[in-house]
Amino acid sequence: MIFYKYHGLGNDYLVYDIRKNNVQLTPESVKLICDRNFGLGSDGILKGPTDVNGEYGLTIYNPDGSIAEKSGNGVRIFSKYLKDAGYVKTESFTLHTLGGDVEVKYNNESGTNLTVSMGTLRFTRDAIGGVDIPEETVDIPLEFNGKTYRCTCVSIGNPHCVIPLDEVNKDLACSIGKYSEVAKYFANRINTQLVKVIDRNNIQVEIFERGAGYTLASGSSSCAAAGAVYRLGLVDGSVTVHMPGGKLKIDIAPDFSVKMTGDVCSVGKMELSEEFIVSNKLYS
Repeated sequence: MIFYKYHGLGNDYLVYDIRKNNVQLTPESVKLICDRNFGLGSDGILKGPTDVNGEYGLTIYNPDGSIAEKSGNGVRIFSKYLKDAGYVKTESFTLHTLGGDVEVKYNNESGTNLTVSMGTLRFTRDAIGGVDIPEETVDIPLEFNGKTYRCTCVSIGNPHCVIPLDEVNKDLACSIGKYSEVAKYFANRINTQLVKVIDRNNIQVEIFERGAGYTLASGSSSCAAAGAVYRLGLVDGSVTVHMPGGKLKIDIAPDFSVKMTGDVCSVGKMELSEEFIVSNKLYS
């Protein structure tokens, strides 16, 4: 089992090329492989490329073995891999995810900087899989662990709960996120972003991801956070999102379609030993 490790602003993924491997991934094997003590260690696995109506397709696994509809960092990483592996030779292409098709553009020859058209933000109960909350999910009161927060919930192919606060940090993201992720309001769990508005073009974000926990950076979370505060009128349409792992540039159009620009980096090739595969019964 061969993997290719990349990271986007410290958010690391293992690429599992189905054209170079013949062992099927399962939720249990994904969880073990992603474990940072007993496996290779990562924030998830990107499996593909599949053929979807002549376009490249991608399946995104969270480190708990669940499947994510979309990941901004994951999309950029997988796109960089497709270029590195020689699959994509054009400047731009379409990539299919469970959360919708995205348009990817390489901004340099090495493919380390990419712009992704992530889709259109939706601020509705049905879009986020909401339960017993208002139909329009903008600036609504939600209670987590006995405290009420003003939240804007949004989907960009996957669901997010954005909470603007005066100050944000890791401890606060973890203390709120572990309750908001599994709160009764969200049928399919949810990603959580705490946002501090720095000025009209800059925000600071701390992230607690569904199925992954505290995360140094996230592309879809950056889109959701920037889009939410744009909808609230707190920022302009071009926003730099500052996260512990680094920065992403998010551009939001008046129709709430979103483009994300940022870097990714190749880490190296990794291979699971036969001993590991046999002892953990990972073979097909």
